[in-house]
Amino acid sequence: MGIDLPLVWMVIIGFGLMMYVIMDGFDLGIGMLLPLIRNREDRDRMVNTVAPVWDGNETWLVLGGAGLLAAFPTAYSILLSALYFPLILMLIGLILRGVAFEFRFKADDAHKPFWDRAFTWGSFIATLSQGIALGSIINGFTVSNLVFAGGAFDFLSPFSMFTGLCLLVAYALLGATWLVMKTDGFVQGQMRRAAQLLVVALLVAIAIVSVWTPLAHPGIARRWFSFPNIAFFSPVPILVLFTSWALVRSLRRDGQAKPFVLTLFLLFLGYTGLLISIWPNIVPPSVSFRDAAGPAQSMGFTLVGALLIIPFILTYSAWSYFVFRGKIGNDEGYH
Repeated sequence: MGIDLPLVWMVIIGFGLMMYVIMDGFDLGIGMLLPLIRNREDRDRMVNTVAPVWDGNETWLVLGGAGLLAAFPTAYSILLSALYFPLILMLIGLILRGVAFEFRFKADDAHKPFWDRAFTWGSFIATLSQGIALGSIINGFTVSNLVFAGGAFDFLSPFSMFTGLCLLVAYALLGATWLVMKTDGFVQGQMRRAAQLLVVALLVAIAIVSVWTPLAHPGIARRWFSFPNIAFFSPVPILVLFTSWALVRSLRRDGQAKPFVLTLFLLFLGYTGLLISIWPNIVPPSVSFRDAAGPAQSMGFTLVGALLIIPFILTYSAWSYFVFRGKIGNDEGYH
C-alpha cells in the first residue's frame, strides 16, 4: 500500500498554516496593541519581546504557500486568482511592518512616532487581509473546469469583512497574552485588562460566526450536523466556553504563561471548526484536495524536501524561543 501523498501534503500545509497563526499572530497583535501604550520605553519593551524571533515566524507562511504550489497547483491558481487583492494587501502590510520594525529602532525622536504608526498600520492591514481571505474561503468561489470563473471583487462580502474583524480581535488577544507572559509592571497590567475585554469580544465574534456560517451555507450546515462530524464538533462549543472562563480566571489571578497557552488552545479550537467546515475541499465549495493534487512524481519529490526542512525549522524555532524565554526588563534585556 503506497503513501497517500495528497493527504500527507494536506496535513503538512494545514500544520504550516496553524503554526503561522500561532507564531505570527501574537507578533501582529503586538503591533495593533502598540497605540494603547504611550510611553516610548514601554513601547520599546513590547516590540523587544518579539525582536529575536519575529522574522522567523513568517517562515511558516512561506512553507504553506510553497507547499500549496508544489502539491496542489490547481488550488494555488484558483486561490491566487480569487484572492489577488487581499493577498497583495497582506504582503503590503507585512512589508510595511517589517520595514517599520527595523527603522523604529534607528529613527531619531522626531521620526520614531511615524514608524510606530507604520508598524501598527502594517499589522492591521496584514491581519484584516488574512481575515477577509479566510471568510472568502468559507464562502467559496465560482469555479468552472478547475479554473476560477468569478470576479476580482468576489472576496468582498459582509461575512468576509466580519471574519476580518474577528481575526483582528483574535490576534490582538494573542498579542496581549504574549505581553502578559513576557513583561511585568505597567505594560503587563494594561495587557491583562485589555485581554479580558478581548476575550469577551472574541466570544461574541465566535458566537456570531457559528450562527451565521451554517445559516448562509447549507453545505457547511450538513457537514457540521451530519455523523461522524457532529461527534467531533459537538465538544468544541463546550471547550470554547470552558477555555474562555479559564483564560479570564487566569488573567485575574496573576497568571503568567497560562493565559497565552489557553489563547493558543482557543484558536486551535476555531481552526478545527474551519477544517470540519470545508473538509475535504481545498477550494470550497466543490474542489477537493484530491481533485487539485499535482502529479504523484512532483508530490513525492517535494515531500522529501519538506520532510528534511520542517525538522530544521522546528528546531531553530524551538531553540530561539528557549534562549529568549524570560521576561524583558526595563534595560531591554531578558531576565
